[in-house]
Amino acid sequence: MRDNFTEYQPNGEVAADRWVTATHLFDTDHAETTAERWERAQLLFEAKDYTRAAQLLAGIVEEVPFQTDLCLLLARAYYHSAQLGKAEAQLRVIVDRDPVEHYAHLLLGRTLERQGRPEEAAPWLRLAAAFGGELADV
Repeated sequence: MRDNFTEYQPNGEVAADRWVTATHLFDTDHAETTAERWERAQLLFEAKDYTRAAQLLAGIVEEVPFQTDLCLLLARAYYHSAQLGKAEAQLRVIVDRDPVEHYAHLLLGRTLERQGRPEEAAPWLRLAAAFGGELADV
């Protein structure tokens, strides 16, 4: 069973995620795999449809919770769709699980800054800079 998604964009063009399912248009018994949903989520993210990408990715992360790149894309989708509390929670899970994930530290710092919490953001930004080989000005 598929989730609800729009087949066409407001400008009349086919939505990015429709191309993923096009190969199965005539397969009446095809169930969308996790890999196909992951691909569709990436296309939604690339098309800047961050809210729908986050909805789709959240379900996939429940199935595959220890896939760092998947969790990081979910956090980015939350960040870009201004779901900052969810982004923060996802990023904290990532840095707990993978303490040297440079980008998770950076995005967590930016997420905290965006929430108006610069004092909490500073250590995360310093860690991101250190992991990235930069001298921190923070």
